[in-house]
Amino acid sequence: MATSELTLQAAHTQFTTESSPRVALYARVSTKDKGQDYINQLNQLREFAARQGWTIVIEFCDTVSGGKAERQQFQAMFQGASRREFDVLLFWSLDRLSREGAFETLQHLQRLTSYGVAWRSFTEQYLDSTGIFREAVISILAVVAKQEKVRIRERVLAGLATARHKGTRLGRPRVFVSPSRIEPLRQAGKSWREIAQELNANTATARRTYAELEP
Repeated sequence: MATSELTLQAAHTQFTTESSPRVALYARVSTKDKGQDYINQLNQLREFAARQGWTIVIEFCDTVSGGKAERQQFQAMFQGASRREFDVLLFWSLDRLSREGAFETLQHLQRLTSYGVAWRSFTEQYLDSTGIFREAVISILAVVAKQEKVRIRERVLAGLATARHKGTRLGRPRVFVSPSRIEPLRQAGKSWREIAQELNANTATARRTYAELEP
């Protein structure tokens, strides 16, 4: 059996023999997951942990793409794992943990194992019974997750291209600020930040508009 398989199996053994593990939760939604937040994931993870009699000690939540590891809470989770602040990491699914691909996902799981921290996927509990094929199944799931990320990006780009073709202006609408409103505010000693707040604009827009008044 390969070393990586042994480490993953060792993590599972530790998990099953721990009587009352300290559990950390990890939840993530992408910025493209419109109308969603990580609360739904957390609620299900909390309920599952309660049914198991586990003690939740910390929760990590990211609102960012899973295509890269440079996620604030994701990195904080690994820092906590390295200090053994929890015994088990519970996440909603592998693609919530990472969409980087098979190699990277396995590396993340093995990193947890090297810290002596086990892991559990809420929606993929069948992984606990896959035995020596566990790593292979994880690899397949990770590849699928990465491909879905690629498809999401392609759909977004196609939508933007269609919008541009139709003449739709993309980005934030430009805020119109009357120059005549800025002059008296400046004379009253208002700061650019105060002026921007009063005009419901940003400081750059206020400054640009004021500059247009100059001869």
